Amino acid sequence: MRRLAAPICKTGPCCNTSGALGSEVLARLQTLGAAVGSIHPLQSFSGMGIPDLDGRIFVIEGDPGAIRVARAITRALGGQPVLLPASSKPLYHAAAAISAGHMLALEETAVRIFTSLGMKRHQALMAVSPLTRQVLENLEHLGARAAWTGPLARGDYSVIAMHEDALKALPLEYLQAYRAVNRLAARLLARDPDSVLRELATISSKADSQSKSIGVSA
Repeated sequence: MRRLAAPICKTGPCCNTSGALGSEVLARLQTLGAAVGSIHPLQSFSGMGIPDLDGRIFVIEGDPGAIRVARAITRALGGQPVLLPASSKPLYHAAAAISAGHMLALEETAVRIFTSLGMKRHQALMAVSPLTRQVLENLEHLGARAAWTGPLARGDYSVIAMHEDALKALPLEYLQAYRAVNRLAARLLARDPDSVLRELATISSKADSQSKSIGVSA
């Protein structure tokens, strides 16, 4: 097969729209002479209608020609382009998953706990949604630490112990998630993270010891 001495790609710049993958997945096109890049709108797509992209962040990277096109597309859609290196995209996408899909899992956890107590689902949603919106508004206007509320923010460890005890009646993942999110909140938001983490470890250790002794007795 004859080798081609010069690029043969006659198309314009090519971009993928993956959140986690960078322009490296288009390397074959690059060898053929195309400028390659990636453009990712930070927006949830549910398949129900077309979301409004006005004001949304679009993460872009790639060859200069591809970046120019990606910026033009972003601005045409009313978005804000943010340039990140391709190597940062997996971590960037992990952050996006935490703020969207994982947040939804936590909200659904709260809804299901409320419904297990006798609330109708629409009532549980009415309880959870405004509460979450208010916290997000506080985050935007006041900052994370000022927006932080709840027993952990107040150092009310006796209430956290009650929470852990109550959550034992539900599938194990509920308690595991509660503990993990408490530890994350302590690390990110507490003024003395190590002290708070020690208190949380003590609570969990006592709860686990009590559960084991009850199991042995039974």
